[in-house]
Amino acid sequence: MKTLITFKTINRLAVPATVAGIAEPLLSITDTAIVGNIPQNGLESLAAAGIVGSFLSMLIWILGQTRSSISAIMSQYLGAGRLEEVKSLPAQAIFFNISLSILILISTIFVTEDIFRLLEASGKILEFCISYYSIRVWGFPLTLFTFAVFGIFRGLQNTYWPMLIALVGAVLNVVLDLILVYGIEDFIAPMYLEGAAWASLISQGVMALMAFVLLVLKTQISLRLRFPLNPELGRLVVMSLNLFVRALALNAALVLAVREATALGDRYIGAHTIALNLWLFAAFFIDGYGAAGNIMGGKLLGERDYNGLWKLSKKIILYGIVVSSALALAGVLFYRPIGSLFSNETVVLETFYSVFFILILGLPMNTVAFVFDGLFKGLGEMKYLRNVLLSATFLGFIPTLYLGKFMGWGLYGIWIAFIVWMGIRGGALVWKFRRKFRPLLQKG
Repeated sequence: MKTLITFKTINRLAVPATVAGIAEPLLSITDTAIVGNIPQNGLESLAAAGIVGSFLSMLIWILGQTRSSISAIMSQYLGAGRLEEVKSLPAQAIFFNISLSILILISTIFVTEDIFRLLEASGKILEFCISYYSIRVWGFPLTLFTFAVFGIFRGLQNTYWPMLIALVGAVLNVVLDLILVYGIEDFIAPMYLEGAAWASLISQGVMALMAFVLLVLKTQISLRLRFPLNPELGRLVVMSLNLFVRALALNAALVLAVREATALGDRYIGAHTIALNLWLFAAFFIDGYGAAGNIMGGKLLGERDYNGLWKLSKKIILYGIVVSSALALAGVLFYRPIGSLFSNETVVLETFYSVFFILILGLPMNTVAFVFDGLFKGLGEMKYLRNVLLSATFLGFIPTLYLGKFMGWGLYGIWIAFIVWMGIRGGALVWKFRRKFRPLLQKG
């Protein structure tokens, strides 16, 4: 059946994908907002949540790339009418990925203090980082499992179940945060930062359980490990490795930014934590159209419908720009109230307000990068995505970051580096897409 490129078909995938996509950043934002208002050691707790959150996001993004690879292969086979040939692939991919994640999880436990010292944490912030991480890290394999199942659903052109799972997880996390962080008088003692960690872990466990149940009940995809190995497993591994290297470069930028912000002082890492969580929230919000491009793009490629693919690219960029413009307008209208949601520390808020405008101005540019990033994943262009991210990070972000440090630009320099980074990423993807697919268009 020919894939229709309409407002309805795109948004039927993009809107639920947006809700599902913001699950992890929403967990972090909830922690940030609630932790930042803890009455005791609020500034140190906020800094620790930001440092640990950045490190865990790095691990999840690096090992969570199987989701995109599974989605790309399954959607391409669906478009070609050969889905039966890859039904054994998801279980094999998930088994490999979760095994690797558990190995990495166990290895980090023994060097936790060293990890956060490398990120410039010290004193009470270091102490809080260790206690927070020792709880939250156990949600790492659960989140990877959930992400992989989301990839299966996406490959089947379904974003509704991931949305439902994400909504339940996000709401549960908020409720548990309020209960465990602040406590209930005469019933539950306040756990402060550790309470936020437990809230996230429990929510991630519930999401993983829901993902497993819905996959079993609502699809014909089995998670029973079967042999021989699927012929497409090799391509999936290569695609995932390319995305793995790409994610290393991506997270090198994020971690270096956290490290430099931490080195500037407590109020700077507090402000950077707020800004970064908002940036990630906006990124995943916009990425709903990248997800639609991923899902539909892979299917269109399987159908060899290049005209449809070209039409899809124009529509998802347009819709993404509309969403990012709305987010930018909301940022301008609620410039100060947004910051006050995350902290009651005046010095942190004033530092945040001084750079928030850079984040807002970069939103339309981010849209181009995120939307085409999703589209390229659906097309299986993982090698090119890897090369673009490596170039953007090592030729754009890092030189700009350290130029800003040398010039004494402070937090401004960090966020200017983000603008340069996203500009290179978006520009390179648009150029490649036009160069590759414009000649394939059929006239008429």
